[in-house]
Amino acid sequence: MHLAVVACGDRLEETLVMIKSALILSRNAIKVHIFAEYDLHLGFKQQLDKWMAASQGTFTYQLYPITYPENYNVEEWKKIFKPCATQRLFLPYVMKDVDSLLYVDTDILFMRPFDDIWSFFKEFNSSHIAALAPDYMDGEASWYKIVAVHTYYGRLGLNSGVMLMNLTRMRRFPWIELVTKFYEVYKLNIPVGDQDIINIIFHFHPDKLFELTCDWNYRPDHCRFMSVCKVGEREGISVVHGNSGVYHNDKQPVFKAVYEAFRQYNIGDDPRTRLLQQMRENIDKGPNSKCGNVKQIEKQITVFEERTKLTYS
Repeated sequence: MHLAVVACGDRLEETLVMIKSALILSRNAIKVHIFAEYDLHLGFKQQLDKWMAASQGTFTYQLYPITYPENYNVEEWKKIFKPCATQRLFLPYVMKDVDSLLYVDTDILFMRPFDDIWSFFKEFNSSHIAALAPDYMDGEASWYKIVAVHTYYGRLGLNSGVMLMNLTRMRRFPWIELVTKFYEVYKLNIPVGDQDIINIIFHFHPDKLFELTCDWNYRPDHCRFMSVCKVGEREGISVVHGNSGVYHNDKQPVFKAVYEAFRQYNIGDDPRTRLLQQMRENIDKGPNSKCGNVKQIEKQITVFEERTKLTYS
């Protein structure tokens, strides 16, 4: 299983917490691909080497510089939307030896085993090249419906923070040509940069997309005013996406509480007492919120224990 992330600026710790959350419950080995500015490489290496020793080879990692194909204006592409965010658009062409991967933003937390989202590749039909979740579940309040002046996917648009990518199929599809074409056409009207380009591509090629449900990309928008992710209410939250910096401010206390529990957890500790219990305590300390569902991680920790037959002291 392959996990890819792009980290620039001050995203070192947040990226490490994301990687940690992917490792805790996963049943099979993960290779983590990290595209980062050079001054972050040492920090990643020091921490990930420690985790590799503690996890007894359940994951490997590889560090890359920020890399764009030849003949592209690197400085221009790096500055679109957030620093280095457009790197994800070029992964099919800079990772030619990888068949498929899950790309995530740095502010993602896995509430279920990584294996569960990876299994969606088996549900792709012969046309699908990628999988993403809707951007917002309330159609009347959809950012794309209200603000966008360009075309976008479906009724709600797509959020690009969690993206399963069949790189082999994307290389066969004219992905890079469409990325550059739509950038040139719409570059004055794409405030969310790479995500807008992805939306435009799948607007014109909807048959190429496998749509994930909102619980696989659960963001503050899903519960800020009212709960709009119904599958998350029923089944629990599968992937938390703390966009808009909510892990690091007090605007969404539940998101910050979940992040802090993962941040404080040490690889190898009992996740029942050192993660889930801490998460509950953090949530209980904060104000009431419609975003406070931790049922799914409790269920998945139980599954994790049964399958691996680990005994925690």
